[in-house]
Amino acid sequence: MAPPLLFDLRGKRVYVAGHNGLAGSAVVRRLASEGCEILTVARADLDLTQQTATEGWLARHKPDAVILAAGHVGGIYANDAFPADFIADNLAIGLNVIRGSYKAGVSKLLALGSSCIYPKLAPQPMPEDSLLTGPLEPTNEWYAVAKIAAIKLCEAYRKQHGADFISAIPTNLYGRGDNYHADNSHVPAALLRRFHEGKMANAPSVTVWGTGTPRREFLCSDDLADACVFLMKHYSGLEFLNVGTGADMTVAEFARGVAHVVGYTGKIDCDAARPDGPPQKLLDVSKIKALGWSPKISLREGLTDAYADFLAGGGRAR
Repeated sequence: MAPPLLFDLRGKRVYVAGHNGLAGSAVVRRLASEGCEILTVARADLDLTQQTATEGWLARHKPDAVILAAGHVGGIYANDAFPADFIADNLAIGLNVIRGSYKAGVSKLLALGSSCIYPKLAPQPMPEDSLLTGPLEPTNEWYAVAKIAAIKLCEAYRKQHGADFISAIPTNLYGRGDNYHADNSHVPAALLRRFHEGKMANAPSVTVWGTGTPRREFLCSDDLADACVFLMKHYSGLEFLNVGTGADMTVAEFARGVAHVVGYTGKIDCDAARPDGPPQKLLDVSKIKALGWSPKISLREGLTDAYADFLAGGGRAR
């Protein structure tokens, strides 16, 4: 039986913050079938790190709902190299959009976090209540602290003002419109680019950062977007919810899957001098599953679609 409809998106004005990013662009695609008006604004026209500009835009456009998918994001190298940028920009974006939404009378808000909010050695799979129970992974703690602050801000507005603001924590994402920067991309996009370049150059080997032994969970961005719409319509609660597949694999296994999709047949080497990050990051998705949502896109299907998008010129920072 379908869960009760708590917020009807039909006829609503829905602002997607970060609409050009991996998650945000998928949310825009998913909302297209919901009968709502989708509001977006380019970064060149609105810098979400600026409080006055952000609150002014929200006050003028008066969205009924907001999905906060914007952020200053990057891989292990970028997080470790630019800690001030990652914590300051993401703190500002979270505060300005969430507080500005409340001031503008937004009825429903969903803020997206990141699985890096959990302790480095959290129990596996990681339940929502393991937040703040131990030290964070040092290479991305700056980003994690900012995302935790946004989650707590949503909770605070709900507790103090009764605002219907919720949060969701997606696992590692891949899909159309990803960032393929050579140094600042996440694992799936980095490997798609690396194996493609290896294939084009007929390279005898391609190197994967780290030992290849850490276990990771991967979710297609279009599945995340579907979960966002589901939660906007059917969930209202203080607790944030994990969004993932509930299954993981080693980075080496994932790399072999990407190589197969790309058609690269050379050797895959691991560079153990590069950081691995946490030994495992698997989300406990039992709560969202109990509400009635589960992912639909297989890893092979999602990677094939992402690679086709890459070949067609999709994505950023190429």
